[in-house]
Amino acid sequence: MSATKGAFWIAHVKVTDAEAYGRYAALAGPAIAKHGGVFLARGGRYVQLEGNDRPRNVVARFPSLEAAVECYHSPEYQTALAHARGAAERDLMVVEES
Repeated sequence: MSATKGAFWIAHVKVTDAEAYGRYAALAGPAIAKHGGVFLARGGRYVQLEGNDRPRNVVARFPSLEAAVECYHSPEYQTALAHARGAAERDLMVVEES
């Protein structure tokens, strides 16, 4: 029996309202942790090589793709996300480890 593959939650963000986005971040961190997410990168240095430049990049590792998607749809994360809507341009994806 093979082990469940982990997954990466990858967000590329351009914050347009720092105060509202700060409220999002304060609530999102605990929601992500509750679902087994661990931050690997959170707004550090980066080099944009292709595509749209979004100055805030976040990578969190989850125990599985399903856990990451469950986190996104959870009441806790959706409450946090309400603060990010209109406060940032975001792309978010979940990618399973190979």
